Amino acid sequence: MLIYLRVLKESFNFAINALKNNKLRTMLSLLGVTIGIFSIIAVLAAVDSLEKEIKGSLSSLDQSTIIVMRFSFGPSEIPQWKRQQFPDVTYEEYEYLSKSLPDLEAASFVLNVPQEAIKYRENTANDVGIAAVSWEYYDIEALQLEEGRFFNQAESVRGAPVIILGHDVAENLFEGSDPIGKKVRLYGRKFTVIGLLEKKGQSLFGGSHDTNVFIPVNIVRRIYGSNSRSTFPQIVLKPNDDVDDNAEFVAMVEQQLRNTRGLKRDEVNNFFVNQLQGFTDFIDNITGQMNFIGLIISGFSLLVGGFGIANIMFVSVKERTNLIGIQKSLGAKNRFILFQFLFEAVILAVIGGLIGLFLVWLASVVVSQFTGDFQFILSPWNMFIGTAVSAVIGLISGIIPAISASKLDPVEAIRTGM
Repeated sequence: MLIYLRVLKESFNFAINALKNNKLRTMLSLLGVTIGIFSIIAVLAAVDSLEKEIKGSLSSLDQSTIIVMRFSFGPSEIPQWKRQQFPDVTYEEYEYLSKSLPDLEAASFVLNVPQEAIKYRENTANDVGIAAVSWEYYDIEALQLEEGRFFNQAESVRGAPVIILGHDVAENLFEGSDPIGKKVRLYGRKFTVIGLLEKKGQSLFGGSHDTNVFIPVNIVRRIYGSNSRSTFPQIVLKPNDDVDDNAEFVAMVEQQLRNTRGLKRDEVNNFFVNQLQGFTDFIDNITGQMNFIGLIISGFSLLVGGFGIANIMFVSVKERTNLIGIQKSLGAKNRFILFQFLFEAVILAVIGGLIGLFLVWLASVVVSQFTGDFQFILSPWNMFIGTAVSAVIGLISGIIPAISASKLDPVEAIRTGM
């Protein structure tokens, strides 16, 4: 074991000397490994960050949650032209499903509408996400309130002008004072603040609850009208915890909605019943494909880097031919010489890989500063992958030069070196 530690130490010294004595040549050769590792780890980190961001927006909802709407979460066999003719789900269908579905814990009607500005006296909060929902949504997403309450069933049904503010919205409008009971202006109307959400996390609506507000869906229906295409209606369903077969529950939802829409047996569904679990599986599939494509493209950079390391090692073998002959004449075995050059190749490749990892970390810091809530994350696992791939590239690139060095005849090596 001690002899291999000595070989490792000597190989490290040779690698450092190669960097010192032939800076330009070595750096140009290592550039391929650096770029390759940078490309691979940057792709992995970007995809991981994107996946975490998307799944984080769904984390507050149970994976058994079902969303009924005219769009599909994933690919569909139904032609696009036909999907575009699907009608939106309606409030009446939400009421029907709420009453007719067994094993249903909660159902909520949701309208996604454009962002708006909210005013309180001279203060204005711009680009606020408007979550227009029925009262059951509070239980479906298990929202956490810092102050006040969520609107009740009566307020939801009649479309009362009440509002629950996200933390950042309240800060912008009230600058630290208590907002409960005060009136803000939205859609040209006055809404009474009855609740304040805790500061936290991502939401189903593609942003942070901190920049969202919640209002009764029926007041938004009156403002936009029932047939407006600028709204995006959904019915959110949460089955009971004791429902073992989610597929059976989905089939029941489909049958009930087909009945209320009067669809015939041979007609396809003109709606989609989307499961969050299916959506996360779809995300995993997409990110897996993105990773694969990115790795293929980055592999070409690593291939060039591998040729660069092999070039360095062949030159190193040629420059140290005399030294190899002396070592072998003094009793050094072939495997000693072999490991010496292999270690050197691996160390050089790992140095290039570490430079690539440093550049990815630097890029992640810079990108995160300009993307707001989106955080570009370089995980320890990706760092390990980068280091391991670098070592493997060094091992593969150095194996042929190392074998050629280990097989040199000592007499010929000394004579050639002289």
